[in-house]
Amino acid sequence: MKSRNKYELNLMRKSGLISAKALKKVLDNIRLGISGLELDRVAEKTITQLGGEASFKTVPQYHWTSCITINEQVVHGIPTERKINKGDLVSIDLGAVYKGWHTDCAWTVLVGKDGQEKRKFLQVGEQALWDGVEQAVDGKRIGDISSAIQNRVESAGYFVVRALVGHGVGKSLHEEPEVPGYGSQGTGLKLKKGMSLAIETIYAKGTSEVVLEKDGWTYSSADGSWAGLFEMTVIVGKERGEVLTDWRNIP
Repeated sequence: MKSRNKYELNLMRKSGLISAKALKKVLDNIRLGISGLELDRVAEKTITQLGGEASFKTVPQYHWTSCITINEQVVHGIPTERKINKGDLVSIDLGAVYKGWHTDCAWTVLVGKDGQEKRKFLQVGEQALWDGVEQAVDGKRIGDISSAIQNRVESAGYFVVRALVGHGVGKSLHEEPEVPGYGSQGTGLKLKKGMSLAIETIYAKGTSEVVLEKDGWTYSSADGSWAGLFEMTVIVGKERGEVLTDWRNIP
């Protein structure tokens, strides 16, 4: 992967802002009884109103703006009429494309106040993401990101899903290099300032294995245990990475 120039980075920043605002809007709309399809419409409306397009619709045969996964579902869940219930773990994964430049982000939330163990599970996944982001620095390597994520997840007793990984992002939604959530420090591609990566924590409570559901898209944990997904698009920096899709900073 080549580093992006200033013009390209500015377009990616705009794309990232659209993705972040859309993710925040969807998260703000999660409530008991709402369906994945309703949340998907919120995502599409927000991205369109902000001047972007749905990045996920550039994937062949995928016709939705977001992927929505619940409980044991890990990634690539098709939005359906399934209603969200109290205690559900709900993951929202979406992306925007702006003037040809893609960004990608995801977040998992617990619906309802109950579930101390589930809250801990999500806290570990989120911290693993930020641990990985901290390694997105010029001169580091992909393995440094991967190792940081793996160490956080596995030290808490959970499992990194190994069949699904982060990736480069930019002119396409999925580009080289792969950015696994597991690996060894000091290995893999050397990072350079201006590279753009979608860093992901993809993990489950009881297993690293996944199964593909009958819809041909949704991956679920092989043992039916909870799954979580946290993802940000990040520009590799000289001293620290620049997160383009941090919905938490949106007013």
